[in-house]
Amino acid sequence: MRPSQYASLLSTVAALGGLLFGYDTAVVAGAIGFLRDHFALDAAETGFAASSALLGCIVGAAGAGTLSDRFGRRRALLLSALFFTVSAVWSAIPTSLTEFNIARIIGGVGVGMASMLSPLYIAEIAPAEIRGRLISFNQFAIVTGILLVYFVNYGIAGLGDQAWNTSTGWRWMFGSETIPALLFMLSLIAIPESPRWLIKQGKVDEATAILTRLSTHGNAQQQVREITDAIALEGSSMRDLLRPGIRRTLVIGLSLAVLQQITGINVFLYYAPEIFKSLGSGTDTALLQTVVIGACNVLFTVVAIRSVDRLGRRPLLMIGAAGMGATLAGLGWSAYTSTTAGWTLVFIIGYIACFALSMGPVVWVVLAEIFPTRIRGRAMAVATFLLWTSNYIISQTFPMLDANEFLIAHFHHAFPFWLYAVFCVATVVMVWRSLPETKGKTLEEIERSWMP
Repeated sequence: MRPSQYASLLSTVAALGGLLFGYDTAVVAGAIGFLRDHFALDAAETGFAASSALLGCIVGAAGAGTLSDRFGRRRALLLSALFFTVSAVWSAIPTSLTEFNIARIIGGVGVGMASMLSPLYIAEIAPAEIRGRLISFNQFAIVTGILLVYFVNYGIAGLGDQAWNTSTGWRWMFGSETIPALLFMLSLIAIPESPRWLIKQGKVDEATAILTRLSTHGNAQQQVREITDAIALEGSSMRDLLRPGIRRTLVIGLSLAVLQQITGINVFLYYAPEIFKSLGSGTDTALLQTVVIGACNVLFTVVAIRSVDRLGRRPLLMIGAAGMGATLAGLGWSAYTSTTAGWTLVFIIGYIACFALSMGPVVWVVLAEIFPTRIRGRAMAVATFLLWTSNYIISQTFPMLDANEFLIAHFHHAFPFWLYAVFCVATVVMVWRSLPETKGKTLEEIERSWMP
């Protein structure tokens, strides 16, 4: 097997964590309406039921760096697979809303861990010339998981009427995650540990053997020396994140993590069917329109994967964020003027296409590669923690903003979309002014470029 094929194989297994990330976070989109009716939820309770998993994501992201630095990337991923499995079973059989939220929080811990660890593992095993493409495998897996669960939700909803879905259908939607969770767990058993982590643990021979299989230019020994030199500079304090050079890297990484979420993506992933229904679509049509959104997400993620190592990170981020802002402004106009019909679907598909081309995959690529080796685990943990915190805030507040009588009176339902559009503009400015291009560079070359 050629080195690039072996790297692709390992990346595919690690990216199953991304598939579960997408599956777990988007399954609620098809179920939230039935869940709301089953438990008679108000707007705030609906927001919490949809976003409770994100509390677990915050915890998982916060602890993943420490766990992966101590026990290894692969073992930490195995733990996340266990959380996914437990959550899938329990969220299908709760007898109360409290039980359901606890089960979802447990699954969220798995999502938070996998969201950091999958791209981190891929970055540490990928050859520099194809690293962007391989890390983007993770985003492709995320959107594939989202599309897959949209099909599953649509299929399950079609098995019965509204009453059956309200009492039982939503349980099957959540329980269906058990199958990919077990597949992820079994696949992880067969892959090796990250060679960079092994070198850090003093297991140089084992790391060299893995790098030999991964090296496209037969320079495994040189890579071992470069990694060893980088690790020799490693500190052990969180204060290392504030050193000159590293501090700037951290600010850029944290800003991108927050902006990926506050530009509104998960409003559409979690609430798309409810948005469509509020604008006049029936349940069946709303779920089908959501499938269309998922297919668009996958298609343009493929475009990003093919472009990220050729065009670079900066152009994709700026073009995509600008397109997201424009389509959000159009969606807000559609909501403000009550011009629904086909315009709503057109603007949402345009927004999803722009996100999938840029902020979706490219932010994860940048986060996985810009941080120096000595603080990568901790920096990724902080960035992912803030990402999920931002996700929670947006997901919790959208139903409240959308139902706010003052905002409806003055903006109809346009305010949230226009607010997210402003954050898209901020993203373009930040990337243009602060983010350097990293395509084609080794992780060690990127690290040296930050040093004063």
